Amino acid sequence: MRIRNDGTVSRLLRDIPVPRMFHASQRFPDAHIERGDIPRVIFDEIDRSGMGERILPGKRIAITAGSRGIRNVDQITRAVVDYVKSRGAVPFIVPAMGSHGGATAEGQKEMLAGYGITEETMGCEIRSSMETVFLGLSELGKPVYMDKNAYEADGVILSCRLKPHNAFRGPVESGPCKMMTVGLGKQKGAEQVHSDGMDIIARNIPTMAKVTLSTGKILFAIPCLENAYDQTMMFEAIPAERILEREPELLKIAFQNMPSILVGAGDVLVVDTIGKNFSGTGVDPNITGTFSTPYASGGVQVQRTCFLRLSDESHGNSLGVGLASAITRQIFDIIDADAMYTNCMTSTVIKSAMVPCVMNNDREAIQFCIRTCNRIDRDHPKVIRIKNSLHIGQIMLSEAYYEEVLKGQYPGLTALDAPEDITFDQEGALTTPWLAQ
Repeated sequence: MRIRNDGTVSRLLRDIPVPRMFHASQRFPDAHIERGDIPRVIFDEIDRSGMGERILPGKRIAITAGSRGIRNVDQITRAVVDYVKSRGAVPFIVPAMGSHGGATAEGQKEMLAGYGITEETMGCEIRSSMETVFLGLSELGKPVYMDKNAYEADGVILSCRLKPHNAFRGPVESGPCKMMTVGLGKQKGAEQVHSDGMDIIARNIPTMAKVTLSTGKILFAIPCLENAYDQTMMFEAIPAERILEREPELLKIAFQNMPSILVGAGDVLVVDTIGKNFSGTGVDPNITGTFSTPYASGGVQVQRTCFLRLSDESHGNSLGVGLASAITRQIFDIIDADAMYTNCMTSTVIKSAMVPCVMNNDREAIQFCIRTCNRIDRDHPKVIRIKNSLHIGQIMLSEAYYEEVLKGQYPGLTALDAPEDITFDQEGALTTPWLAQ
């Protein structure tokens, strides 16, 4: 793709004003568990639930670790490992991430290392493989698979995060059931879960999870829930036989603790960084409103969205670019199509991998979005800037919001400074910093 530095597009955007902006804080309930307290809380929760009795001395216990950027995931995983050791059993970690990591054993192990999960830091073996065992057919006729290493263990502990999904709604979304069917199913299992489309996946996940549970391999799940600030909020150890009953109840709690962009609507949303460590689709559409399917809705309502950078943790997997109106050349140049297309081929949702308009730099991406909005005041557009979709305790808003915020129109939203010109370097990269918190 040829992108001109001084072509017609640049000339047409040159005089589009970028509005002055101000920093604002968003306040949400913030009850959470301090990082240093996580091991104690996990030990206490497993003991309280009686699940420790299921971990027998000398048994080989597989512990799942996924591909999402879960807060404190290294501390959480290590605590589960240490608990298993405290019972005299032998733990090992299994990457449970479907087709992520390029659907290779090496790629999945590399993803875990990016989150600080290595054999050295965890004090146990990591067994990464794409080989699976066929478990049987679900009541809907879908074949169900399990990671071979996990299947050959004496028991499996599901360590994961429980939260709303970004592309569908159902009684269970992202949590233990999805970890069993998609995560532990590896590429083959993930493909089967998604194969009927996102309108049917809400039925496939629990019916396929029943097959996994029927093997007796799953000991219990210990999902974490996070608060609106992406902080670890709670754990609950769920016996295998109660997962299908309890997960929908915990999902309601997760929904109640989701953050949001409090202004609710605007003209343009600017996302500094996207990536697999923030959401499976680069950004969480429950925040940004950029859904890849018609089977879920919510988030901020805007006409245009631009993404400026891709996180290092994504290793070139730019899945989610298709949800933007525009991306920068910086993202485009590092797209790993093999990793991205493998991911969307498995999910069968290809919109997330479609390349949108590509702009030279941050400034032009923002200007392009303003320029292509309809029926707005281009001299005073409503622009929202976020760091990423996982950390929105602080946002930036354009001057058009300022008086509304000062008047208290948005409860929980407070202006931290006055509107000022945002700055760009000579290459057009956005340089206005975030305030220290």
